Amino acid sequence: MTAGLASAHANALLNVYRGTSFTGITLYIQLHTGDPGSAGTANASTNTTRNSASFSAASGGSMSLSASPTSWSMTATETLTHISMWDASSSGNFIRSAALTSSKSVVSGDTYTQNTLQLSYTPLAA
Repeated sequence: MTAGLASAHANALLNVYRGTSFTGITLYIQLHTGDPGSAGTANASTNTTRNSASFSAASGGSMSLSASPTSWSMTATETLTHISMWDASSSGNFIRSAALTSSKSVVSGDTYTQNTLQLSYTPLAA
């Protein structure tokens, strides 16, 4: 699977065009050592903590992490390659996944910080 939107979340967004309401959610980020797969559960990092993410207001069809980066205290040596996003800090619904721009090798005791993350729906009509 290629990283991307979970089908249930994509369907919920599309159903807005049918007049179905959509309730906003808080996103929680989880780390992965490979593609999270269609359920968002494959290749999870040893550190399974999901941290909440705060985003700036959307503009131009995209939004980015706000000034408060999200950090994890790493508990093992591994290479991080992907993240998954959820609507709860545990259990909950898988929303989407993404590959990191570049993989990051960490060791136990490191602090990994997600400084940037941009979500977008593009292209926009010109």
